[in-house]
Amino acid sequence: MADHLIFIIMDSCRFDSFVQARTPNFDRLGSAECRWSYASWTAPSHYAFLMGLMPHTSPQHVFASEVYKKEFVNWVDRLGISDLSFKTFLPEISLPKVLSGLGYRCVAKVSMPVLNNFTLLAKYFDDYKLMQNHNDFAGMIREITFEGDRPQFYFLNLGETHYPYMLSGENLPHIHGVHGVFKNLAEKDSGAAKSEHDDHSIFLDEDLMLSLHQQQVRCVEYIDGLMDELYRKCPANTHLIVTADHGELFGEQGYFGHGPIMHEKVFQVPFLEGKKP
Repeated sequence: MADHLIFIIMDSCRFDSFVQARTPNFDRLGSAECRWSYASWTAPSHYAFLMGLMPHTSPQHVFASEVYKKEFVNWVDRLGISDLSFKTFLPEISLPKVLSGLGYRCVAKVSMPVLNNFTLLAKYFDDYKLMQNHNDFAGMIREITFEGDRPQFYFLNLGETHYPYMLSGENLPHIHGVHGVFKNLAEKDSGAAKSEHDDHSIFLDEDLMLSLHQQQVRCVEYIDGLMDELYRKCPANTHLIVTADHGELFGEQGYFGHGPIMHEKVFQVPFLEGKKP
């Protein structure tokens, strides 16, 4: 039987946040390495993941086409399926399409509205769900089941490490983004009062940026604390991948957040994988 697969994406989790965190349960899975995202924001990074591509190592003196082909072949070792190759992914170049063809039940649970089930990301999944709660990795774990002989593929996008990093309150910077623009596309500007942090001189306050970075670290630790429960639910033949779709800026060179930003911290992400410990 092919191995089960659980693919976890900690949204916006930059590499140094992950390595600063205490992660005894992730450490049981393997050592995290620094890799590079193919994109600086959520949607395009997830499209790359669902093509079967992992964050890359930025190798030198190689042809890019050979790097891509090797990445597809890596699925042989991950899942124990000997006849996988780059050609297997053609013409759709879709990981859920390939896995579905191999008998997998493909399930996605996502936190970001930009990944909702009306997007092309949902194609080829048997079940695709936008969670009601932005920070509900615990709920995702409760909904994961392994029944019968059919291998399972779970694709999980976690919102805990995305702004506002499990925080709430009026003193947080006001962000027009996935939980503003994308979530309320049909709504006109209500003219609501602005946050005090709409003033960029306050918005990029050094102490505030440091506190938000440390809060992301704590969110990684929160996620790690739930991993033991996930491990206990997984059969022995389960392969887990843990990574992030992109990083985050916490005031470096006047930047905050991610997206239309060219900075190495936005592209540096953690990556680790292995069989259920």
